[in-house]
Amino acid sequence: MSRTSSKRAEQNATRAAFFMPGFATAVWAPLVPFAKARAGLDEATLGVVLLCLGMGSLLAMPLAGAWSSRVGCKRVMWVTLATMCAALPFLSLMNSALALGAVLFVFGAGVGAMDCVMNMQAVAVERDSGRAMMSGFHAFYSIGGFVGAGAVIGLLSVGLAPAVAAILGVAVILGLAVFAVPHWRSERVAQAGPLLAWPRGVVLFIGILAFVVFLAEGSVLDWSAVFLTQVRGVDPSVAGSGFVTFALTMTIIRLLGDALVERIGRVRSIVLGGLCAAAGFIVATLVPLWWVALIGYALVGLGCANIAPALFSMAGRQRTMPENIAIPAITTLGYAGILAGPAAIGFIASATNLVLAFLVVAFALLAVSVSARWLRE
Repeated sequence: MSRTSSKRAEQNATRAAFFMPGFATAVWAPLVPFAKARAGLDEATLGVVLLCLGMGSLLAMPLAGAWSSRVGCKRVMWVTLATMCAALPFLSLMNSALALGAVLFVFGAGVGAMDCVMNMQAVAVERDSGRAMMSGFHAFYSIGGFVGAGAVIGLLSVGLAPAVAAILGVAVILGLAVFAVPHWRSERVAQAGPLLAWPRGVVLFIGILAFVVFLAEGSVLDWSAVFLTQVRGVDPSVAGSGFVTFALTMTIIRLLGDALVERIGRVRSIVLGGLCAAAGFIVATLVPLWWVALIGYALVGLGCANIAPALFSMAGRQRTMPENIAIPAITTLGYAGILAGPAAIGFIASATNLVLAFLVVAFALLAVSVSARWLRE
């Protein structure tokens, strides 16, 4: 295999690595109502049980980074992929809250560890390519989400059992793995010092920016439909159009984003992205026309699309901390933002209203844009 084709194979294998956890998570999403009914859960209990997925992810991310420094990305990614696939079919078969929570914890650990290490793989592949590639890699996570959710909804609509639909989803993931795994990076990361450490310096700063951006994304995911229904009076059947608009815009821009980052640089991408996303929240929140809110959510997707990929790339280039500590730390802080965002919106909205809650998110994104100028390429 030539060096050029080897690089191309690594790049395609990295795209597949991003596709897989997005696909797996999307396979689970349509199965939630079936899991809720089988386990006999009410809404409050389901909310607590679903936290197990996030807890598993948060605990697994830094451990996966430390482990990868000893055995390389390839082995860790394969183990985490196997963990995801082993847990996924059982999610709709558990008969109690405790059992479902335990399987969700394992599934979340697999997804979170994969999310962490695939970004480490992506940083190395991007660095070897000599050009920006991170936005394109992240786009495949979103594509996996669309494909996975659409496929499972289609399978369920023709009467297939939830567990069978999940098994078919696992078959798709394993089929991709046959071609991708041989081209994942296997070298170890040479490191002097501890395998686990609290982020500091520029790594902590990048992590805080990631927290805010992922918080904004989580806010759109969980609250855009509620906002359109309660504040704009949109029929619940079409209230999900806000998130769909956001997600589609983000995916398209990420597919095109590497060329933009090459042209204007990562720092400027973060600055302009923060301004655009903040403007999107302001438009969606303050203009009293529901269809204008869709434009606002599109602007949020446009603005956020390239920020997280740029932050991961910068984490791989900084020299304050080894990347096998820096990237898991940023992944963990970002994922914490996804979990904290909906809760923060709910807390602020209960004390004031949803309009003010979304404006707080807009202000936080403006802070990202202003402070990003302190970063260096």
